[in-house]
Amino acid sequence: MTDIDSLNSLEADVLAQVAGASDEAALEAVRVGALGKKGSVSEKLKTLGAMSPDERKTFGPALNALRDRVASALADKKAALADAALEARLASERLDVSLPVREGGLETGRIHPVSQVMDELTAIFSAMGFSVAEGPDIETDELNFTALNFPVGHPAREMHDTFFLPEKADGERLLLRTHTSPVQVRTMRSTQPPIRVICPGRTYRFDMDQTHTPMFHQVEGLVIDKEAHLGHLRWVLEEFLKTFFEVPSVELRFRPSFFPFTEPSMEVDVRCRKLPNEVRIGEGDDWLEILGCGMVHPNVLRNCGVDPDVYQGFAWGMGIDRIAMLKYGMPDLRDLFSADARWLSHYGFRPLDFPTLAGGLSS
Repeated sequence: MTDIDSLNSLEADVLAQVAGASDEAALEAVRVGALGKKGSVSEKLKTLGAMSPDERKTFGPALNALRDRVASALADKKAALADAALEARLASERLDVSLPVREGGLETGRIHPVSQVMDELTAIFSAMGFSVAEGPDIETDELNFTALNFPVGHPAREMHDTFFLPEKADGERLLLRTHTSPVQVRTMRSTQPPIRVICPGRTYRFDMDQTHTPMFHQVEGLVIDKEAHLGHLRWVLEEFLKTFFEVPSVELRFRPSFFPFTEPSMEVDVRCRKLPNEVRIGEGDDWLEILGCGMVHPNVLRNCGVDPDVYQGFAWGMGIDRIAMLKYGMPDLRDLFSADARWLSHYGFRPLDFPTLAGGLSS
């Protein structure tokens, strides 16, 4: 074997050891064995001094190239081992601090019970031939009181704890509507009879306790026709309550009352069973006041441009929040406005739970 062949054999042996090193400690042992003071490559370099000038010209560059290739292979291997060690450490110490993927709105979103009940009301009364009428929350005194047979200074105005807005330059004071009855006035003034509408919406009164809030939701109904009478009113209310509470039958009790905009005026009670944590409509021996109603006062018809000698009608009103509480077992009215996501998750409805008479209102 020539000296060049021995150098090639040495290089192949050292590079094989470099490639076979499994960690940095093993690689360091290979480096010392090849390039250390007594390493195999270093020993070869020491022989250059004993060579003739011609031999030194031949073997000097070959030995230096061998040393450089071994050093480069050692450096590359060391870098590769360091990268592998880092990857292994990162894999063993990995901590996933990201949040899980959130479910979409269809899975987590909930429809508020008040919104659901409004949809239920719309479904029920639409099937009876009623349309939905709406109006502004800020009303004039004339539409909220005067047109509804509340003369200025009349004590009946004190029945409503009203939120008045600051007085305008002309002396007029707007207010937050205390009922949705102004929508009835707007409807009668803009629509020729016969009229069949319901008027759901927000109303405002200065009151706050377990069963009252300063802002609440109300729905009123209005029928104006030439032959509308109390028998029709009773049938509408019975059919509505029976369908809304999803019971086979209901029994109503009418009691005389007073509302400036109806004559006669009545409070309506429904037969029920009062249990510690719920009220069951349509059974039992208890009675629960559910709404107010009556025949539209002739003065209201005149104020709205309807001839009371030709047309008559009836109206009723009830609290949406209250009937939602009765139907779905909510103990405190204030929870409806608490903005508590946990409460809404429990009492709310899935986004695609559209109430229909065919499929069941709350199925």
